[in-house]
Amino acid sequence: MSTQTALPAFSATDPLNIDLGYSDDELAVRDSVRGFLTEHVTPQVADWFEQGSIPIARDLMKQFGDLGVLGMHLDGYGCGGSSAVHYGLACLELEASDSGIRSMVSVQGSLAMFSIYNNGSEEQKQHWLPGMAAGTTIGCFGLTEPDAGSDPASMKTRARRDGSDWILDGRKMWITNSPIADVAVVWARTDEGIRGFIVPTDTPGVTTPEIKHKLSLRASTTGEIVLDGVRLPADAMMPGGVDGNGRNSYGGTGIKAPLASLSEARYGILWGAVGAARSAWVAAVDYAKARTQFGRPLAGFQLTQAKIADMGVELQKANLLAYHLGRLKDTVGLRPDQVSFGKLNNTREAIEICRTSRTILGGNGISLEFPVIRHMVNLESVLTYEGTPEMHQLVLGQAFTGENAFR
Repeated sequence: MSTQTALPAFSATDPLNIDLGYSDDELAVRDSVRGFLTEHVTPQVADWFEQGSIPIARDLMKQFGDLGVLGMHLDGYGCGGSSAVHYGLACLELEASDSGIRSMVSVQGSLAMFSIYNNGSEEQKQHWLPGMAAGTTIGCFGLTEPDAGSDPASMKTRARRDGSDWILDGRKMWITNSPIADVAVVWARTDEGIRGFIVPTDTPGVTTPEIKHKLSLRASTTGEIVLDGVRLPADAMMPGGVDGNGRNSYGGTGIKAPLASLSEARYGILWGAVGAARSAWVAAVDYAKARTQFGRPLAGFQLTQAKIADMGVELQKANLLAYHLGRLKDTVGLRPDQVSFGKLNNTREAIEICRTSRTILGGNGISLEFPVIRHMVNLESVLTYEGTPEMHQLVLGQAFTGENAFR
């Protein structure tokens, strides 16, 4: 004789009961980050977006340090040593507030801090990482150049030896956090190949002008790194290496070193995109239930329900993919092509969810009184930075076929 237990109630925001797969500790981290953002960030972020700046950026970074989300997935040096799933859930909630906010945290932890953690000497780690984890030292990551985006190996920034010193010349573009950064991780071409350098931004010859007039990621501080005869001591160069377990990193030196940091950051993006899509979808559902047309709520029309259902299915598929990749990263590790799989799918689906949500809101969909248009234009950047959809298609195409079609 069989017995039946009551099924969990249907949840519109968790229809597949994915939360049942998370531990109490993972849910506590998620709820802590969500609560902080609800109180301190989300009520102001539309104004920051409209202004095109975050007036309290340095204070906010310190608050994120107090919250424990900066480099939270790194071990030691003041970092939390959290799991990949903990970090993913934090990224989801950060981007549900705003993609620029998640970028601010991601660049600090997964690009600047991870680069030093993965490639730096012990002395470099001890010197820089504790302050960065606390948010009192702000970092940025200089790889992209005006003429080197998808092909970073073609960078023109040069580092040449002058006695025991290094002299750096070049220009990096579209660098999150650079105008407020205390330190930049800069990748440059040397006679021995591409190497990473830790560059304090108060070094003579370093300027970090802010980029204005952008219509995406406006609640984010974006700039350049201009290097004009910047003299650095020999120990500014990172020696290179692998992370503690050697699983989730390309390690070593050359172009593989910055690509390892990009892979780490892309992992956060594939979670974050789910957060942006969730925020837009919830706004569309709430609006459809409240808005009356032709004597009935918009939610009562079949075409509106079809949109809501299709968006909900794609949202939860992306959510499941992030969950699965997070569990893989915490157990056997993630291959770069698996990260590409998640980044390609989740950013692509997230932006379509935002676009469809905007149609449900009609004219109100372009108003900053609702989060939809803000997420939609932010995702235009998220879709293409740290690897365009085409680049990730080629990564997967090579993985599926064994043929390299990049050139």
